[in-house]
Amino acid sequence: MLNFAAEQKNTIMKYPIGMQSFDQIREEGFVYVDKTALVYDLVTTGKIYFLSRPRRFGKSLLLSTLENYFLGRKDLFRGLAIDSLEKEWAEYPVFHLDFNAINFTQPYALDETLQGFIDDAEKKYGIKSSITQFGLRFNQILETAHEKSGRRAVVLIDEYDKPLLDVMNSDIPSPVVAGEVKTLEDYNRNILKGFYSVFKLADKHLKFVLLTGVTKFSQVSVFSGFNQPDDISYDGRYDALCGITKDELLSVFKDSIKELGEANGMTVDETIAMLKRKYDGYHFSRKMNDIFNPFSILKCFKNKAFDNYWFSTGTPTYLVRLLSDNHENVNELAGRDYPPAEFVDYKATKQRPLPMLYQSGYLTIKGYNARRNTYLLDFPNEEVRSGMTSVLAADYFGDESRPSTWLYDVSDSLEAGDLEKFKLQLTAFLSHISYRFQRKDDAMECERHFQYTFYLIMLLLGKYNTYIEKETSQGRIDCILECPDYVYIFEFKLNSTAAVALKQIEEKGYASPYAADARKIYKVGISFSSETGTVNDFDYLPRE
Repeated sequence: MLNFAAEQKNTIMKYPIGMQSFDQIREEGFVYVDKTALVYDLVTTGKIYFLSRPRRFGKSLLLSTLENYFLGRKDLFRGLAIDSLEKEWAEYPVFHLDFNAINFTQPYALDETLQGFIDDAEKKYGIKSSITQFGLRFNQILETAHEKSGRRAVVLIDEYDKPLLDVMNSDIPSPVVAGEVKTLEDYNRNILKGFYSVFKLADKHLKFVLLTGVTKFSQVSVFSGFNQPDDISYDGRYDALCGITKDELLSVFKDSIKELGEANGMTVDETIAMLKRKYDGYHFSRKMNDIFNPFSILKCFKNKAFDNYWFSTGTPTYLVRLLSDNHENVNELAGRDYPPAEFVDYKATKQRPLPMLYQSGYLTIKGYNARRNTYLLDFPNEEVRSGMTSVLAADYFGDESRPSTWLYDVSDSLEAGDLEKFKLQLTAFLSHISYRFQRKDDAMECERHFQYTFYLIMLLLGKYNTYIEKETSQGRIDCILECPDYVYIFEFKLNSTAAVALKQIEEKGYASPYAADARKIYKVGISFSSETGTVNDFDYLPRE
């Protein structure tokens, strides 16, 4: 349902891009996708919650909505679902702490942020305290607010994990070295543990608590000081609490879809299909409810162009650092089945980057196997796949190793079925990139290097269906690339021959699923050399 402020008369849709203030959105007539029925359910069925969602997914707007609701600002909710549900509209003391805009790589940045938050709250309630510990001081504030207002307090914390994400695995030294506290990450974690312990101490003074963030830290980390919050991150009832559902897209943005299509020479159905391919595909529970990225959707409608908006707002440097530290390749993580314990619960480490990839929104649930209780994880959509590939390729190859003209030339060769030219292009490319593995006698590492290189090349092409290590009843196919007129089935070997690779394709029947396909099928065998770091044999069937 589309809602504007009552005084809004202009029919031009105003998109609240980057806006996190619910009251400003409502007062100034910006489009608002009504989430208030879910908000009402949340506040009337529980007390202390935690919600994990990717960045720029509407967490800050959700907290602003809750803040205005608990402040009793009924006028802002006129015409929304909650308007007919809430009868009391009472005003509660609200404490809203936002870590978004702070750079926590600076020593004592966390201390200063909490100090300012506590000082302001103490001043508001006339408290003069000699206590130094943040958690104990905040407890005193909550108790005083309860006594003076006659109502329990509401605490909303936005991006609660940013003080840790900013310094994760960075080895920045702690400003104070004591015992096991040696890095700024350790220092910030200890500060947060002490602060968050207030939620157990002040339980009787609390009406409602919501912490949002990208990651869920385990019990032994920052949540150990108080009773575990109700984690609704993977609760199907709240899948749509942040983000945009397809029904919301089709109803709220009906005119926007039409205008976007007209600007790009597309029908309404084609426009919806492109929006789904680019920005849909997030799933936050086994219910598999499709959620669109709200930031990208709004930017796309405003600019009337299908660009990678969400990914371009920030390079996931901490993810690249995690993958690099672990020597992990995305193709070995994406498109795999995992039990929930492998990715739902933090902590991501140098040995386990998967939880961070999932919780940050770079991988999402794509399927659920009830019998095994496992989840298929893969890239949510084309925007994330292409953006992540570009970042990883830049780190892996170096920017100068993959000029756009080379990619265009490769695309032309594959679209034309010219494998002789593709062979020369691939060989030349591999000859000019940095060969990273010093232990050339390590066959497994050499093979991983070539497979990952080929994987990144195929994904950088962007516009084709690419399947890496696709499982069949007869084995696992190294790579399948589907072009408009051709299908390429690749098998790789190390220090061998193309003939051996082609024999495996034939004997395993890798081409069988395409027997009725109208496109021409090419079986391609490629052998890589661990000595030269490039192709040493290349052949394909059928030959002209």
